[in-house]
Amino acid sequence: MKLTIGKLAKHSGVTIETIRHYQRIGLLDEPEKPPGGYRLYPAEAVSRLRFIKRAQRAGFTLKEVAVLLSLDGKQCVEACRLAEQKCREIDRQIDALTTLKQALQQLVDDCRQTGSSEQCAVLNAFNDDDTASSD
Repeated sequence: MKLTIGKLAKHSGVTIETIRHYQRIGLLDEPEKPPGGYRLYPAEAVSRLRFIKRAQRAGFTLKEVAVLLSLDGKQCVEACRLAEQKCREIDRQIDALTTLKQALQQLVDDCRQTGSSEQCAVLNAFNDDDTASSD
């Protein structure tokens, strides 16, 4: 079964522009356009597009997805290594976000404690203190 780009988009749950983007960056082959006709995509393109979207939802970048797509079913060790690397990266992001949340929560707590509209801890934290001291 061959699919036009519109049907491919519908069956795979992506937009036509997404398909074109993936073609431009080499994640999806662009079929030849027959004279006076439409490009027709193989049914396997649906599976490939779904793979790409699932990998993205798991946190992989398109560049990393390209590496995963280049692996065959027997390269499980390499796929596992990439997934472990992604897990470590996510852990670092979680740590950074946790630190950020704690800092913001401290500002909120300080703001609530002062209860003053003249000395807002949140706004004061973002003011440029160097300007006041350089006068």
